Amino acid sequence: MAHKSAAAVEAAAHEENIIGVNYGMKGDNLPPPSAVVQLYKSKNIRRIRLFDPNPSALLALHGSGIEVVLGTLNEDLPLLASNASYASEWVAAHVTPHAPNVTFRYVSAGNEVVPGDLARHVLPAMRNLRAALRSAGVAHAPPRVTTAVSSAALRASFPPSAGAFAEEGVSLDYALFTAPGAVVRDGEYEYQNLFDAMVDVIHTALGRVGGGAVEVAESETGWPSAGNGDMTTVEKAMTYNNNVIKHVMSGKGTPRWPGKAVETYIFAMFNEDQKPAGTEQNFGLFQPDMTEVYHVNFSS
Repeated sequence: MAHKSAAAVEAAAHEENIIGVNYGMKGDNLPPPSAVVQLYKSKNIRRIRLFDPNPSALLALHGSGIEVVLGTLNEDLPLLASNASYASEWVAAHVTPHAPNVTFRYVSAGNEVVPGDLARHVLPAMRNLRAALRSAGVAHAPPRVTTAVSSAALRASFPPSAGAFAEEGVSLDYALFTAPGAVVRDGEYEYQNLFDAMVDVIHTALGRVGGGAVEVAESETGWPSAGNGDMTTVEKAMTYNNNVIKHVMSGKGTPRWPGKAVETYIFAMFNEDQKPAGTEQNFGLFQPDMTEVYHVNFSS
């Protein structure tokens, strides 16, 4: 039931404050971005992921000290891929005006279009965006360009070393980080939770296509607090999100990448009433009035 996607990014050094939260805006009753940014700061959330270049959100982030993952709209990918001038215009409109006051960590070319009809546009769009950022001379170091890849891109196979993982039949304890010991053994590697297995699946798959030096970040992970009976309760959502944050911030890493913390973004900041009914409306850590759905500790 955990909602996941993985983002492949260029390798980077170990850093602190590696937990962020996705800020979605598909609601008609959400607080203004200025209040949202203050909420991030008050909860010690030092990274934010925006799915599109919302002008009000970007302005609210000025001087906040919060690092930003800025996404492009999926529908913009074909033009970003085919037209370098459009990529330059996109950067000039959405990055350059804010760069002196906002730290852009990544620019993400679309969201979960791999696999899919738009997948062929991702790589050329990334190349054009990267060239545009370098040409614009954004801040002292241009943000890296990445994309978010759905776990659906992986073939359903087992174990993690096969380069993919099938979630069918996964035990609740394994998913919630509450298993008392190893649940999955893959040669010399032992897995006590699904999160580590999924990250290592991506690492393995990248290695098989020559991407072994590419770092993996978890761009979305979370658990809905309602929408699917007993599997989606406040208690389970609180358990999952607190455990994944504690695990990531421990710096333990994964069985295949020990000692290397995985940059992770929780999905999501708010319950959003304009998303499809059911679980999708209930991934939020906060209600639209900014009260907690449940408590999450970002200072583990």
